[in-house]
Amino acid sequence: MKRREFILALGGAAAASSNLLPLTARAQQGGRKRKIAVIMSTANGDAEGKARLDAFLHSLQELGWTQGGNIEIADYWIAGDAERIRAAASEIALIKPDVILSSTTPVVAALRSQSQVSPIVFVLVSDPVGSGFVESLARPGGNITGFINIESSIGGKWLELLKEIVPKIKHAGLLFNPDTAPYVEYYLAPIKVAAASLGIEALAVPVRSLSEIEPALLKLTGDAAGGVVVMPDAFTGANRRQIISQAERHKVPAMYPYRYMAQEGGLISYGIDTNDLYRRAALYVDRLLKGAKPAELPVQQPTKFELAINVKTAKTLGLTVPPILLASADEVIE
Repeated sequence: MKRREFILALGGAAAASSNLLPLTARAQQGGRKRKIAVIMSTANGDAEGKARLDAFLHSLQELGWTQGGNIEIADYWIAGDAERIRAAASEIALIKPDVILSSTTPVVAALRSQSQVSPIVFVLVSDPVGSGFVESLARPGGNITGFINIESSIGGKWLELLKEIVPKIKHAGLLFNPDTAPYVEYYLAPIKVAAASLGIEALAVPVRSLSEIEPALLKLTGDAAGGVVVMPDAFTGANRRQIISQAERHKVPAMYPYRYMAQEGGLISYGIDTNDLYRRAALYVDRLLKGAKPAELPVQQPTKFELAINVKTAKTLGLTVPPILLASADEVIE
C-alpha cells in the first residue's frame, strides 16, 4: 500500500473507532469543558434539594454531559435566605458560566441585577412575565427562559381541598416570607376570590424568620375553624420541617404546595413533581450548550399536578378524610 493511501486508511479507521466511543467521551475530545452554575433553593444536605440536583445531573448524563468529564458544576445552596441569594448571584457574575440553572423568583431577580449575560434556565418560578424576566411565554425575548412551577389559579384549588378535609374552616392564613416571595400577589388575588365563594376568610400571614413561624400559626388556633396554606416560597420550602412540626403541635390543618412536604408529615399537598421539573430543565441546558438561544426556547407551563394526603397526620389532628378525597389522591400516606 502506498504511504498516502495508508495514512488515509489509518485516518478512516481512527474515525470509525472514535464513533464507537461513548457520546460523553467524544464530546470531551471535541472542545473545552463547559461550566454550569446551579443555584438550589434548599440548604446543602437537604434530601429534597439533593434529589432535585440528582434528577438534573442524571438527565444531563443521558444527554451526553458528565460532571467532571465535559462539564463542571458550580453549585450554590441558598437555604431560602435573601443574603445568600445576593452573594451567590455576585459570585456567579464573576465566574461567567456557560449556562445557569436558577431556582425561584428572587434568585433570577438577583442574577438580573448583576447584569448577568450568561443564559439562564429557571425552575420554580411562578410569574416570569409579571416579574419582568421574559417578554412572553412563547417568545422570552432575552437571555432567560425556563419552567413555571405553579399557576395562580391553583390557589383556589388549595382552599377547596383544605375545606374538603376541614369542612368547618372559616379562615385560612397564607404563610409566606415577603423577602423571598415578592410575587405573592400573583396568588393572593385569585385565592381571595375563591375564599369568598367558599365562605372562608383568607389572611396574609407574612413571616421573615424561623422565630415568627410559631406565633403566626398560633393566631390560627383556638376556635377549631382555622387552617393555613403554605405558599410556594424558598423560605417555606427550606424551613418546611419546622412549619410541619409546629402546625401539628398546635393542631393547625395545613395545605402544602408540593408532594414531598406531605411525605415529610404535612397534612395535604397539591402541586407539581419538582424532580420532573429539574429533569426537563436539563433538556434546555443541553440545547443552550449546543448553541441555542434562550429567546428561541419558549417558557413551559406545568401540565401535571399531584395530590398527596397524609392520613397519619389527619388522625393526629382529629380529622377524618372523606373517602372520595382519598380515592382521588395520587398518594395516600398511612
